[in-house]
Amino acid sequence: MSALETLEGALTGAERRLVGRLDAPARIQAFLDCLAYSSEDRYRSPLQVLRDRTGQCFDGALFAAAMLRRVGHPPLILNLLPDDRDDDHVLALFKRNGHWGAVAKSNFAGLRYREPIHRSLRELVLSYFEQYYNVEREKTLRGYTLPLDLRAFDRDLWMTRNEPLVQIADRLDEIRRVSILTEAMVAGLSPVDERSCRAGLLGANEAGLYRPPRRAPSRERRGDGILSKT
Repeated sequence: MSALETLEGALTGAERRLVGRLDAPARIQAFLDCLAYSSEDRYRSPLQVLRDRTGQCFDGALFAAAMLRRVGHPPLILNLLPDDRDDDHVLALFKRNGHWGAVAKSNFAGLRYREPIHRSLRELVLSYFEQYYNVEREKTLRGYTLPLDLRAFDRDLWMTRNEPLVQIADRLDEIRRVSILTEAMVAGLSPVDERSCRAGLLGANEAGLYRPPRRAPSRERRGDGILSKT
């Protein structure tokens, strides 16, 4: 029995009706947006996300990948990579008419859904750049991984079992990475303005926000930021 068949067989009647309504990427995103953002240090399988009604970005991406697979898309995820001042962020990918889009669960309003209008993965990733910032309002996105096809983990039943998810996270750490900024670009970045930062944090679960170590204030930089990310 396939991983998808195992998921279908594990669903209750009510759960089957619910996921049956998640028949398009935007509807999958709307469901994720209704879930509480988890601050727990654990991974949930797609089945557990459905039952617990909570999850963080990794859980949400796997749930979205499972639901996208149900409607004919390959279960692909991609990891957005920040510098050492922030947390990474996982997307579920899909394509429509040759263009990339994404579904994601995030504590930040600007790091969720992307319409399938992007001609390349780089173009998709760059659409997240301005909204990817940390507690001190630093723009932190630096690169991304190549897509990971979760069908490689089907024999581990990743859709229904929490145990194999560490292997998925480990694999994301191993696959090829692509940089999007040069050192000169990084040196020239401006901070996010306070209004935009607060807008991105609307509705955020503070307990789930990543908080980097504070830097000592300098003449060039003032430590007057707010909160942080996924």
